[in-house]
Amino acid sequence: MNFPWGNHQRYYSYSNYIRKFFSGRTQKLSIDAGFACPNRDGTKGVGGCLYCNNASFKPDYCQPELSVTQQLKRGMTFFSKNKKPDQFLAYFQAYSNTYDRVDRLEQLFLEALHVEGVVGLVISTRADCLEDEKLDLLKEISQKHYVSIEIGIESCNEETLRFLNRCCSFKEVQETVQRISQKGIQIGAHLIVGLPDEDETTILNHADIISQLPVNTLKVHQLQIISNTQLAQLYKKHPDSFNVLTLGEYINLLMKFLEMLNPAIAVERFSSQSPKDLLIQPMWGMKNYEITRILDAKLKTENTWQGRNFQCRN
Repeated sequence: MNFPWGNHQRYYSYSNYIRKFFSGRTQKLSIDAGFACPNRDGTKGVGGCLYCNNASFKPDYCQPELSVTQQLKRGMTFFSKNKKPDQFLAYFQAYSNTYDRVDRLEQLFLEALHVEGVVGLVISTRADCLEDEKLDLLKEISQKHYVSIEIGIESCNEETLRFLNRCCSFKEVQETVQRISQKGIQIGAHLIVGLPDEDETTILNHADIISQLPVNTLKVHQLQIISNTQLAQLYKKHPDSFNVLTLGEYINLLMKFLEMLNPAIAVERFSSQSPKDLLIQPMWGMKNYEITRILDAKLKTENTWQGRNFQCRN
């Protein structure tokens, strides 16, 4: 069976997407440039989102006391131990990476692009940290280099976002995504599956809503309850109020999610793997690639694929 993305894979993978821009192997290199967050410094809130602990996903080479150049070169050394990638994307990952003055953003982004082997930027941020002047800067950079802005959506449900202390509404996300699209910049989105009080119907509705947005790539992963977060404190007090998904439940939900997802949206990730010493739940004991393999097998067994039940509403 042939699919719209041009091979026999039953979903539009990030590797297929990125090959539209680059030949050979392209590797992201995470950067912690020391940014803050308006949900931590009191501008919009304090304490951050209930689930947030950046230590749960940041590689060892990614340290804010090092310069952008130093972090990138350490990352290149790390990924060159086996098969060396052909080119790299500088991934500004930790906290809100457009939450600063435009002149400092320009300095950091251009420093990354001046490192040999770096061919583009991926910038993780919040929808409320992208004023027009920042988008104008990124549009200018995108005329010569690959640029993708990764927006943390997490949930399309306003009540869930309030519970999470997100301090950024889904309405703001929708408006910002449209503004980014009008600048001609690539858009990534991030979604968490299994948040408290979100059942299967709610999660599948997320797939439908996101499918109508001008999003190019999507990261989706299970809710992880991480040590040293407010969510972990709530789980300790009221564990019965959390519906922690089993791996089988999650795979079934992912399959249904994919069936509803716009086939034009590339899926970059299906799961997240936090360090064992930080992870409280779910304890699946599986690596990300193993979960992807299980999902692949499920899609084949059920003879289904991404976009099978997609409905365009625009």
